[in-house]
Amino acid sequence: MPFVSVRITRDGVTREQKAQVIAEITDTLQRVLGKRPDLTHIVIEEVDTDNWGYKGITTTEYRQRNPG
Repeated sequence: MPFVSVRITRDGVTREQKAQVIAEITDTLQRVLGKRPDLTHIVIEEVDTDNWGYKGITTTEYRQRNPG
């Protein structure tokens, strides 16, 4: 039973985009490793940017300093 955990920042990812990520990861596991889709579990965890650190600061602060 494959279990895949994906962590992303919570910042505008749509339901459709998450569904596509789940489908494509499932397809990859089936194609490359022969894993059965009916036994494959994908979890997408969205983390607030205030709770994700990068280079010693929160992602929120990093993005404010480095727009774009």
